[in-house]
Amino acid sequence: MSSNKGKSVIIGGGIMGLASAYYLLKSGWQVTLIDKGDLSDNCSHGNAGMIVPSHFIPLAAPGMVSKGIKWMFNSRSPFYVKPSLDFALISWGLKFMKSATPANVERAAPYLRDYHLLSKQLYEDLSKEEGFDFGLEKKGILMLYKTEKAGEEEIHVGKDAQKLGLDVEMLSAEQVQAIEPGIKLDVKGAVHYHCDAHLYPHALISQLLKYIKANGGEVLTNTEVTGYQIQNGEVKSVETSQGNISGDLVIMTGGSWLPQLSKLAGLSIPVMPGKGYSFMEPNSSHPIVHPALLIEARVAVTPMNGQVRFGGTMELAALNDKINMNRVEGIVNSIPQYYPELDVQVPSKDKIWYGFRPCSPDGLPYLGYSKKLKNLIVAGGHGMMGISLGPATGKLVAELADRTALSADIKLYDPERYQ
Repeated sequence: MSSNKGKSVIIGGGIMGLASAYYLLKSGWQVTLIDKGDLSDNCSHGNAGMIVPSHFIPLAAPGMVSKGIKWMFNSRSPFYVKPSLDFALISWGLKFMKSATPANVERAAPYLRDYHLLSKQLYEDLSKEEGFDFGLEKKGILMLYKTEKAGEEEIHVGKDAQKLGLDVEMLSAEQVQAIEPGIKLDVKGAVHYHCDAHLYPHALISQLLKYIKANGGEVLTNTEVTGYQIQNGEVKSVETSQGNISGDLVIMTGGSWLPQLSKLAGLSIPVMPGKGYSFMEPNSSHPIVHPALLIEARVAVTPMNGQVRFGGTMELAALNDKINMNRVEGIVNSIPQYYPELDVQVPSKDKIWYGFRPCSPDGLPYLGYSKKLKNLIVAGGHGMMGISLGPATGKLVAELADRTALSADIKLYDPERYQ
């Protein structure tokens, strides 16, 4: 593959970094991808694997502030802010409150819809490529609700989705049960987003990595970024624990580590890590067919690779490697409320996966060139939508690199909007 466009250096080996590497290689760039870990534990591995055009409402939505305050004092709640005098958290929280307006949500919806739909199409293309088989299934996602109040809210959002041209169907309890014949459900109804899909993240990540290595990409693991050599408004090289890496173009991903990576370059890009947990169970005696979100519990249920992954919670706090068993119990306790036949036990700590979702204060990603450093592209802050927006982000990064027309409008995602 000809590499005549120059050398790109990608910081971060999560889905954004891997997808960027894939599309840059396809476009003829040389690629060096660096990650501070060994690529075994990034947030993209253990997530719910959902592709979600249904998620056109950013996390910073009206009502989330009051819910967040109510939930803050309950360590088993779906959304938990660890009370702390951490300046970064307080500053992030104030920006979040300012962003959580109906006007901002309405403005963002068509842009997020287009971003997700582009990604879904790219997943379909990728699944047909040789060497890629990551369990892509287009069964949609069920928003299962148990209460009238949650049902009203979900149906309202579903109608908004239909106005945006998304394929959505409202289902009664009987209709939901009819499409899930293998397991008894205890719900009032569901909103079925036919536009959504799901995949097996572990397979996707390993196949992307394999492609990158097989096509001349250099992957440097256990390599920490320590600084940047900057001259005349350009990054000349990335300083790392393994020496300096020079490049014509730098792509900064880095997930929940984006604030630290950007600070070293003199930029301020606020992200709070939203810790989520997941674990796998067999999908045998009462098979679940459709991925689902348990609305009141905010728990994701995804059949994948012959098992079911249960995941959830959003714990906003400084980066830490503690497993909060109360949060995991919260997930486990909610499962039989929707699937009464499932007897899920609290898993042992070694069976629990956790990762950090990089949450921006306004719930919108950061994507685009830095104005301060003209050869730096930032791609991060995708929150809970990382896997869903991965390929679209990678393709847009390659288009930005080539300075060609973009496949989606990114004007809301300015990486320096908080400078």
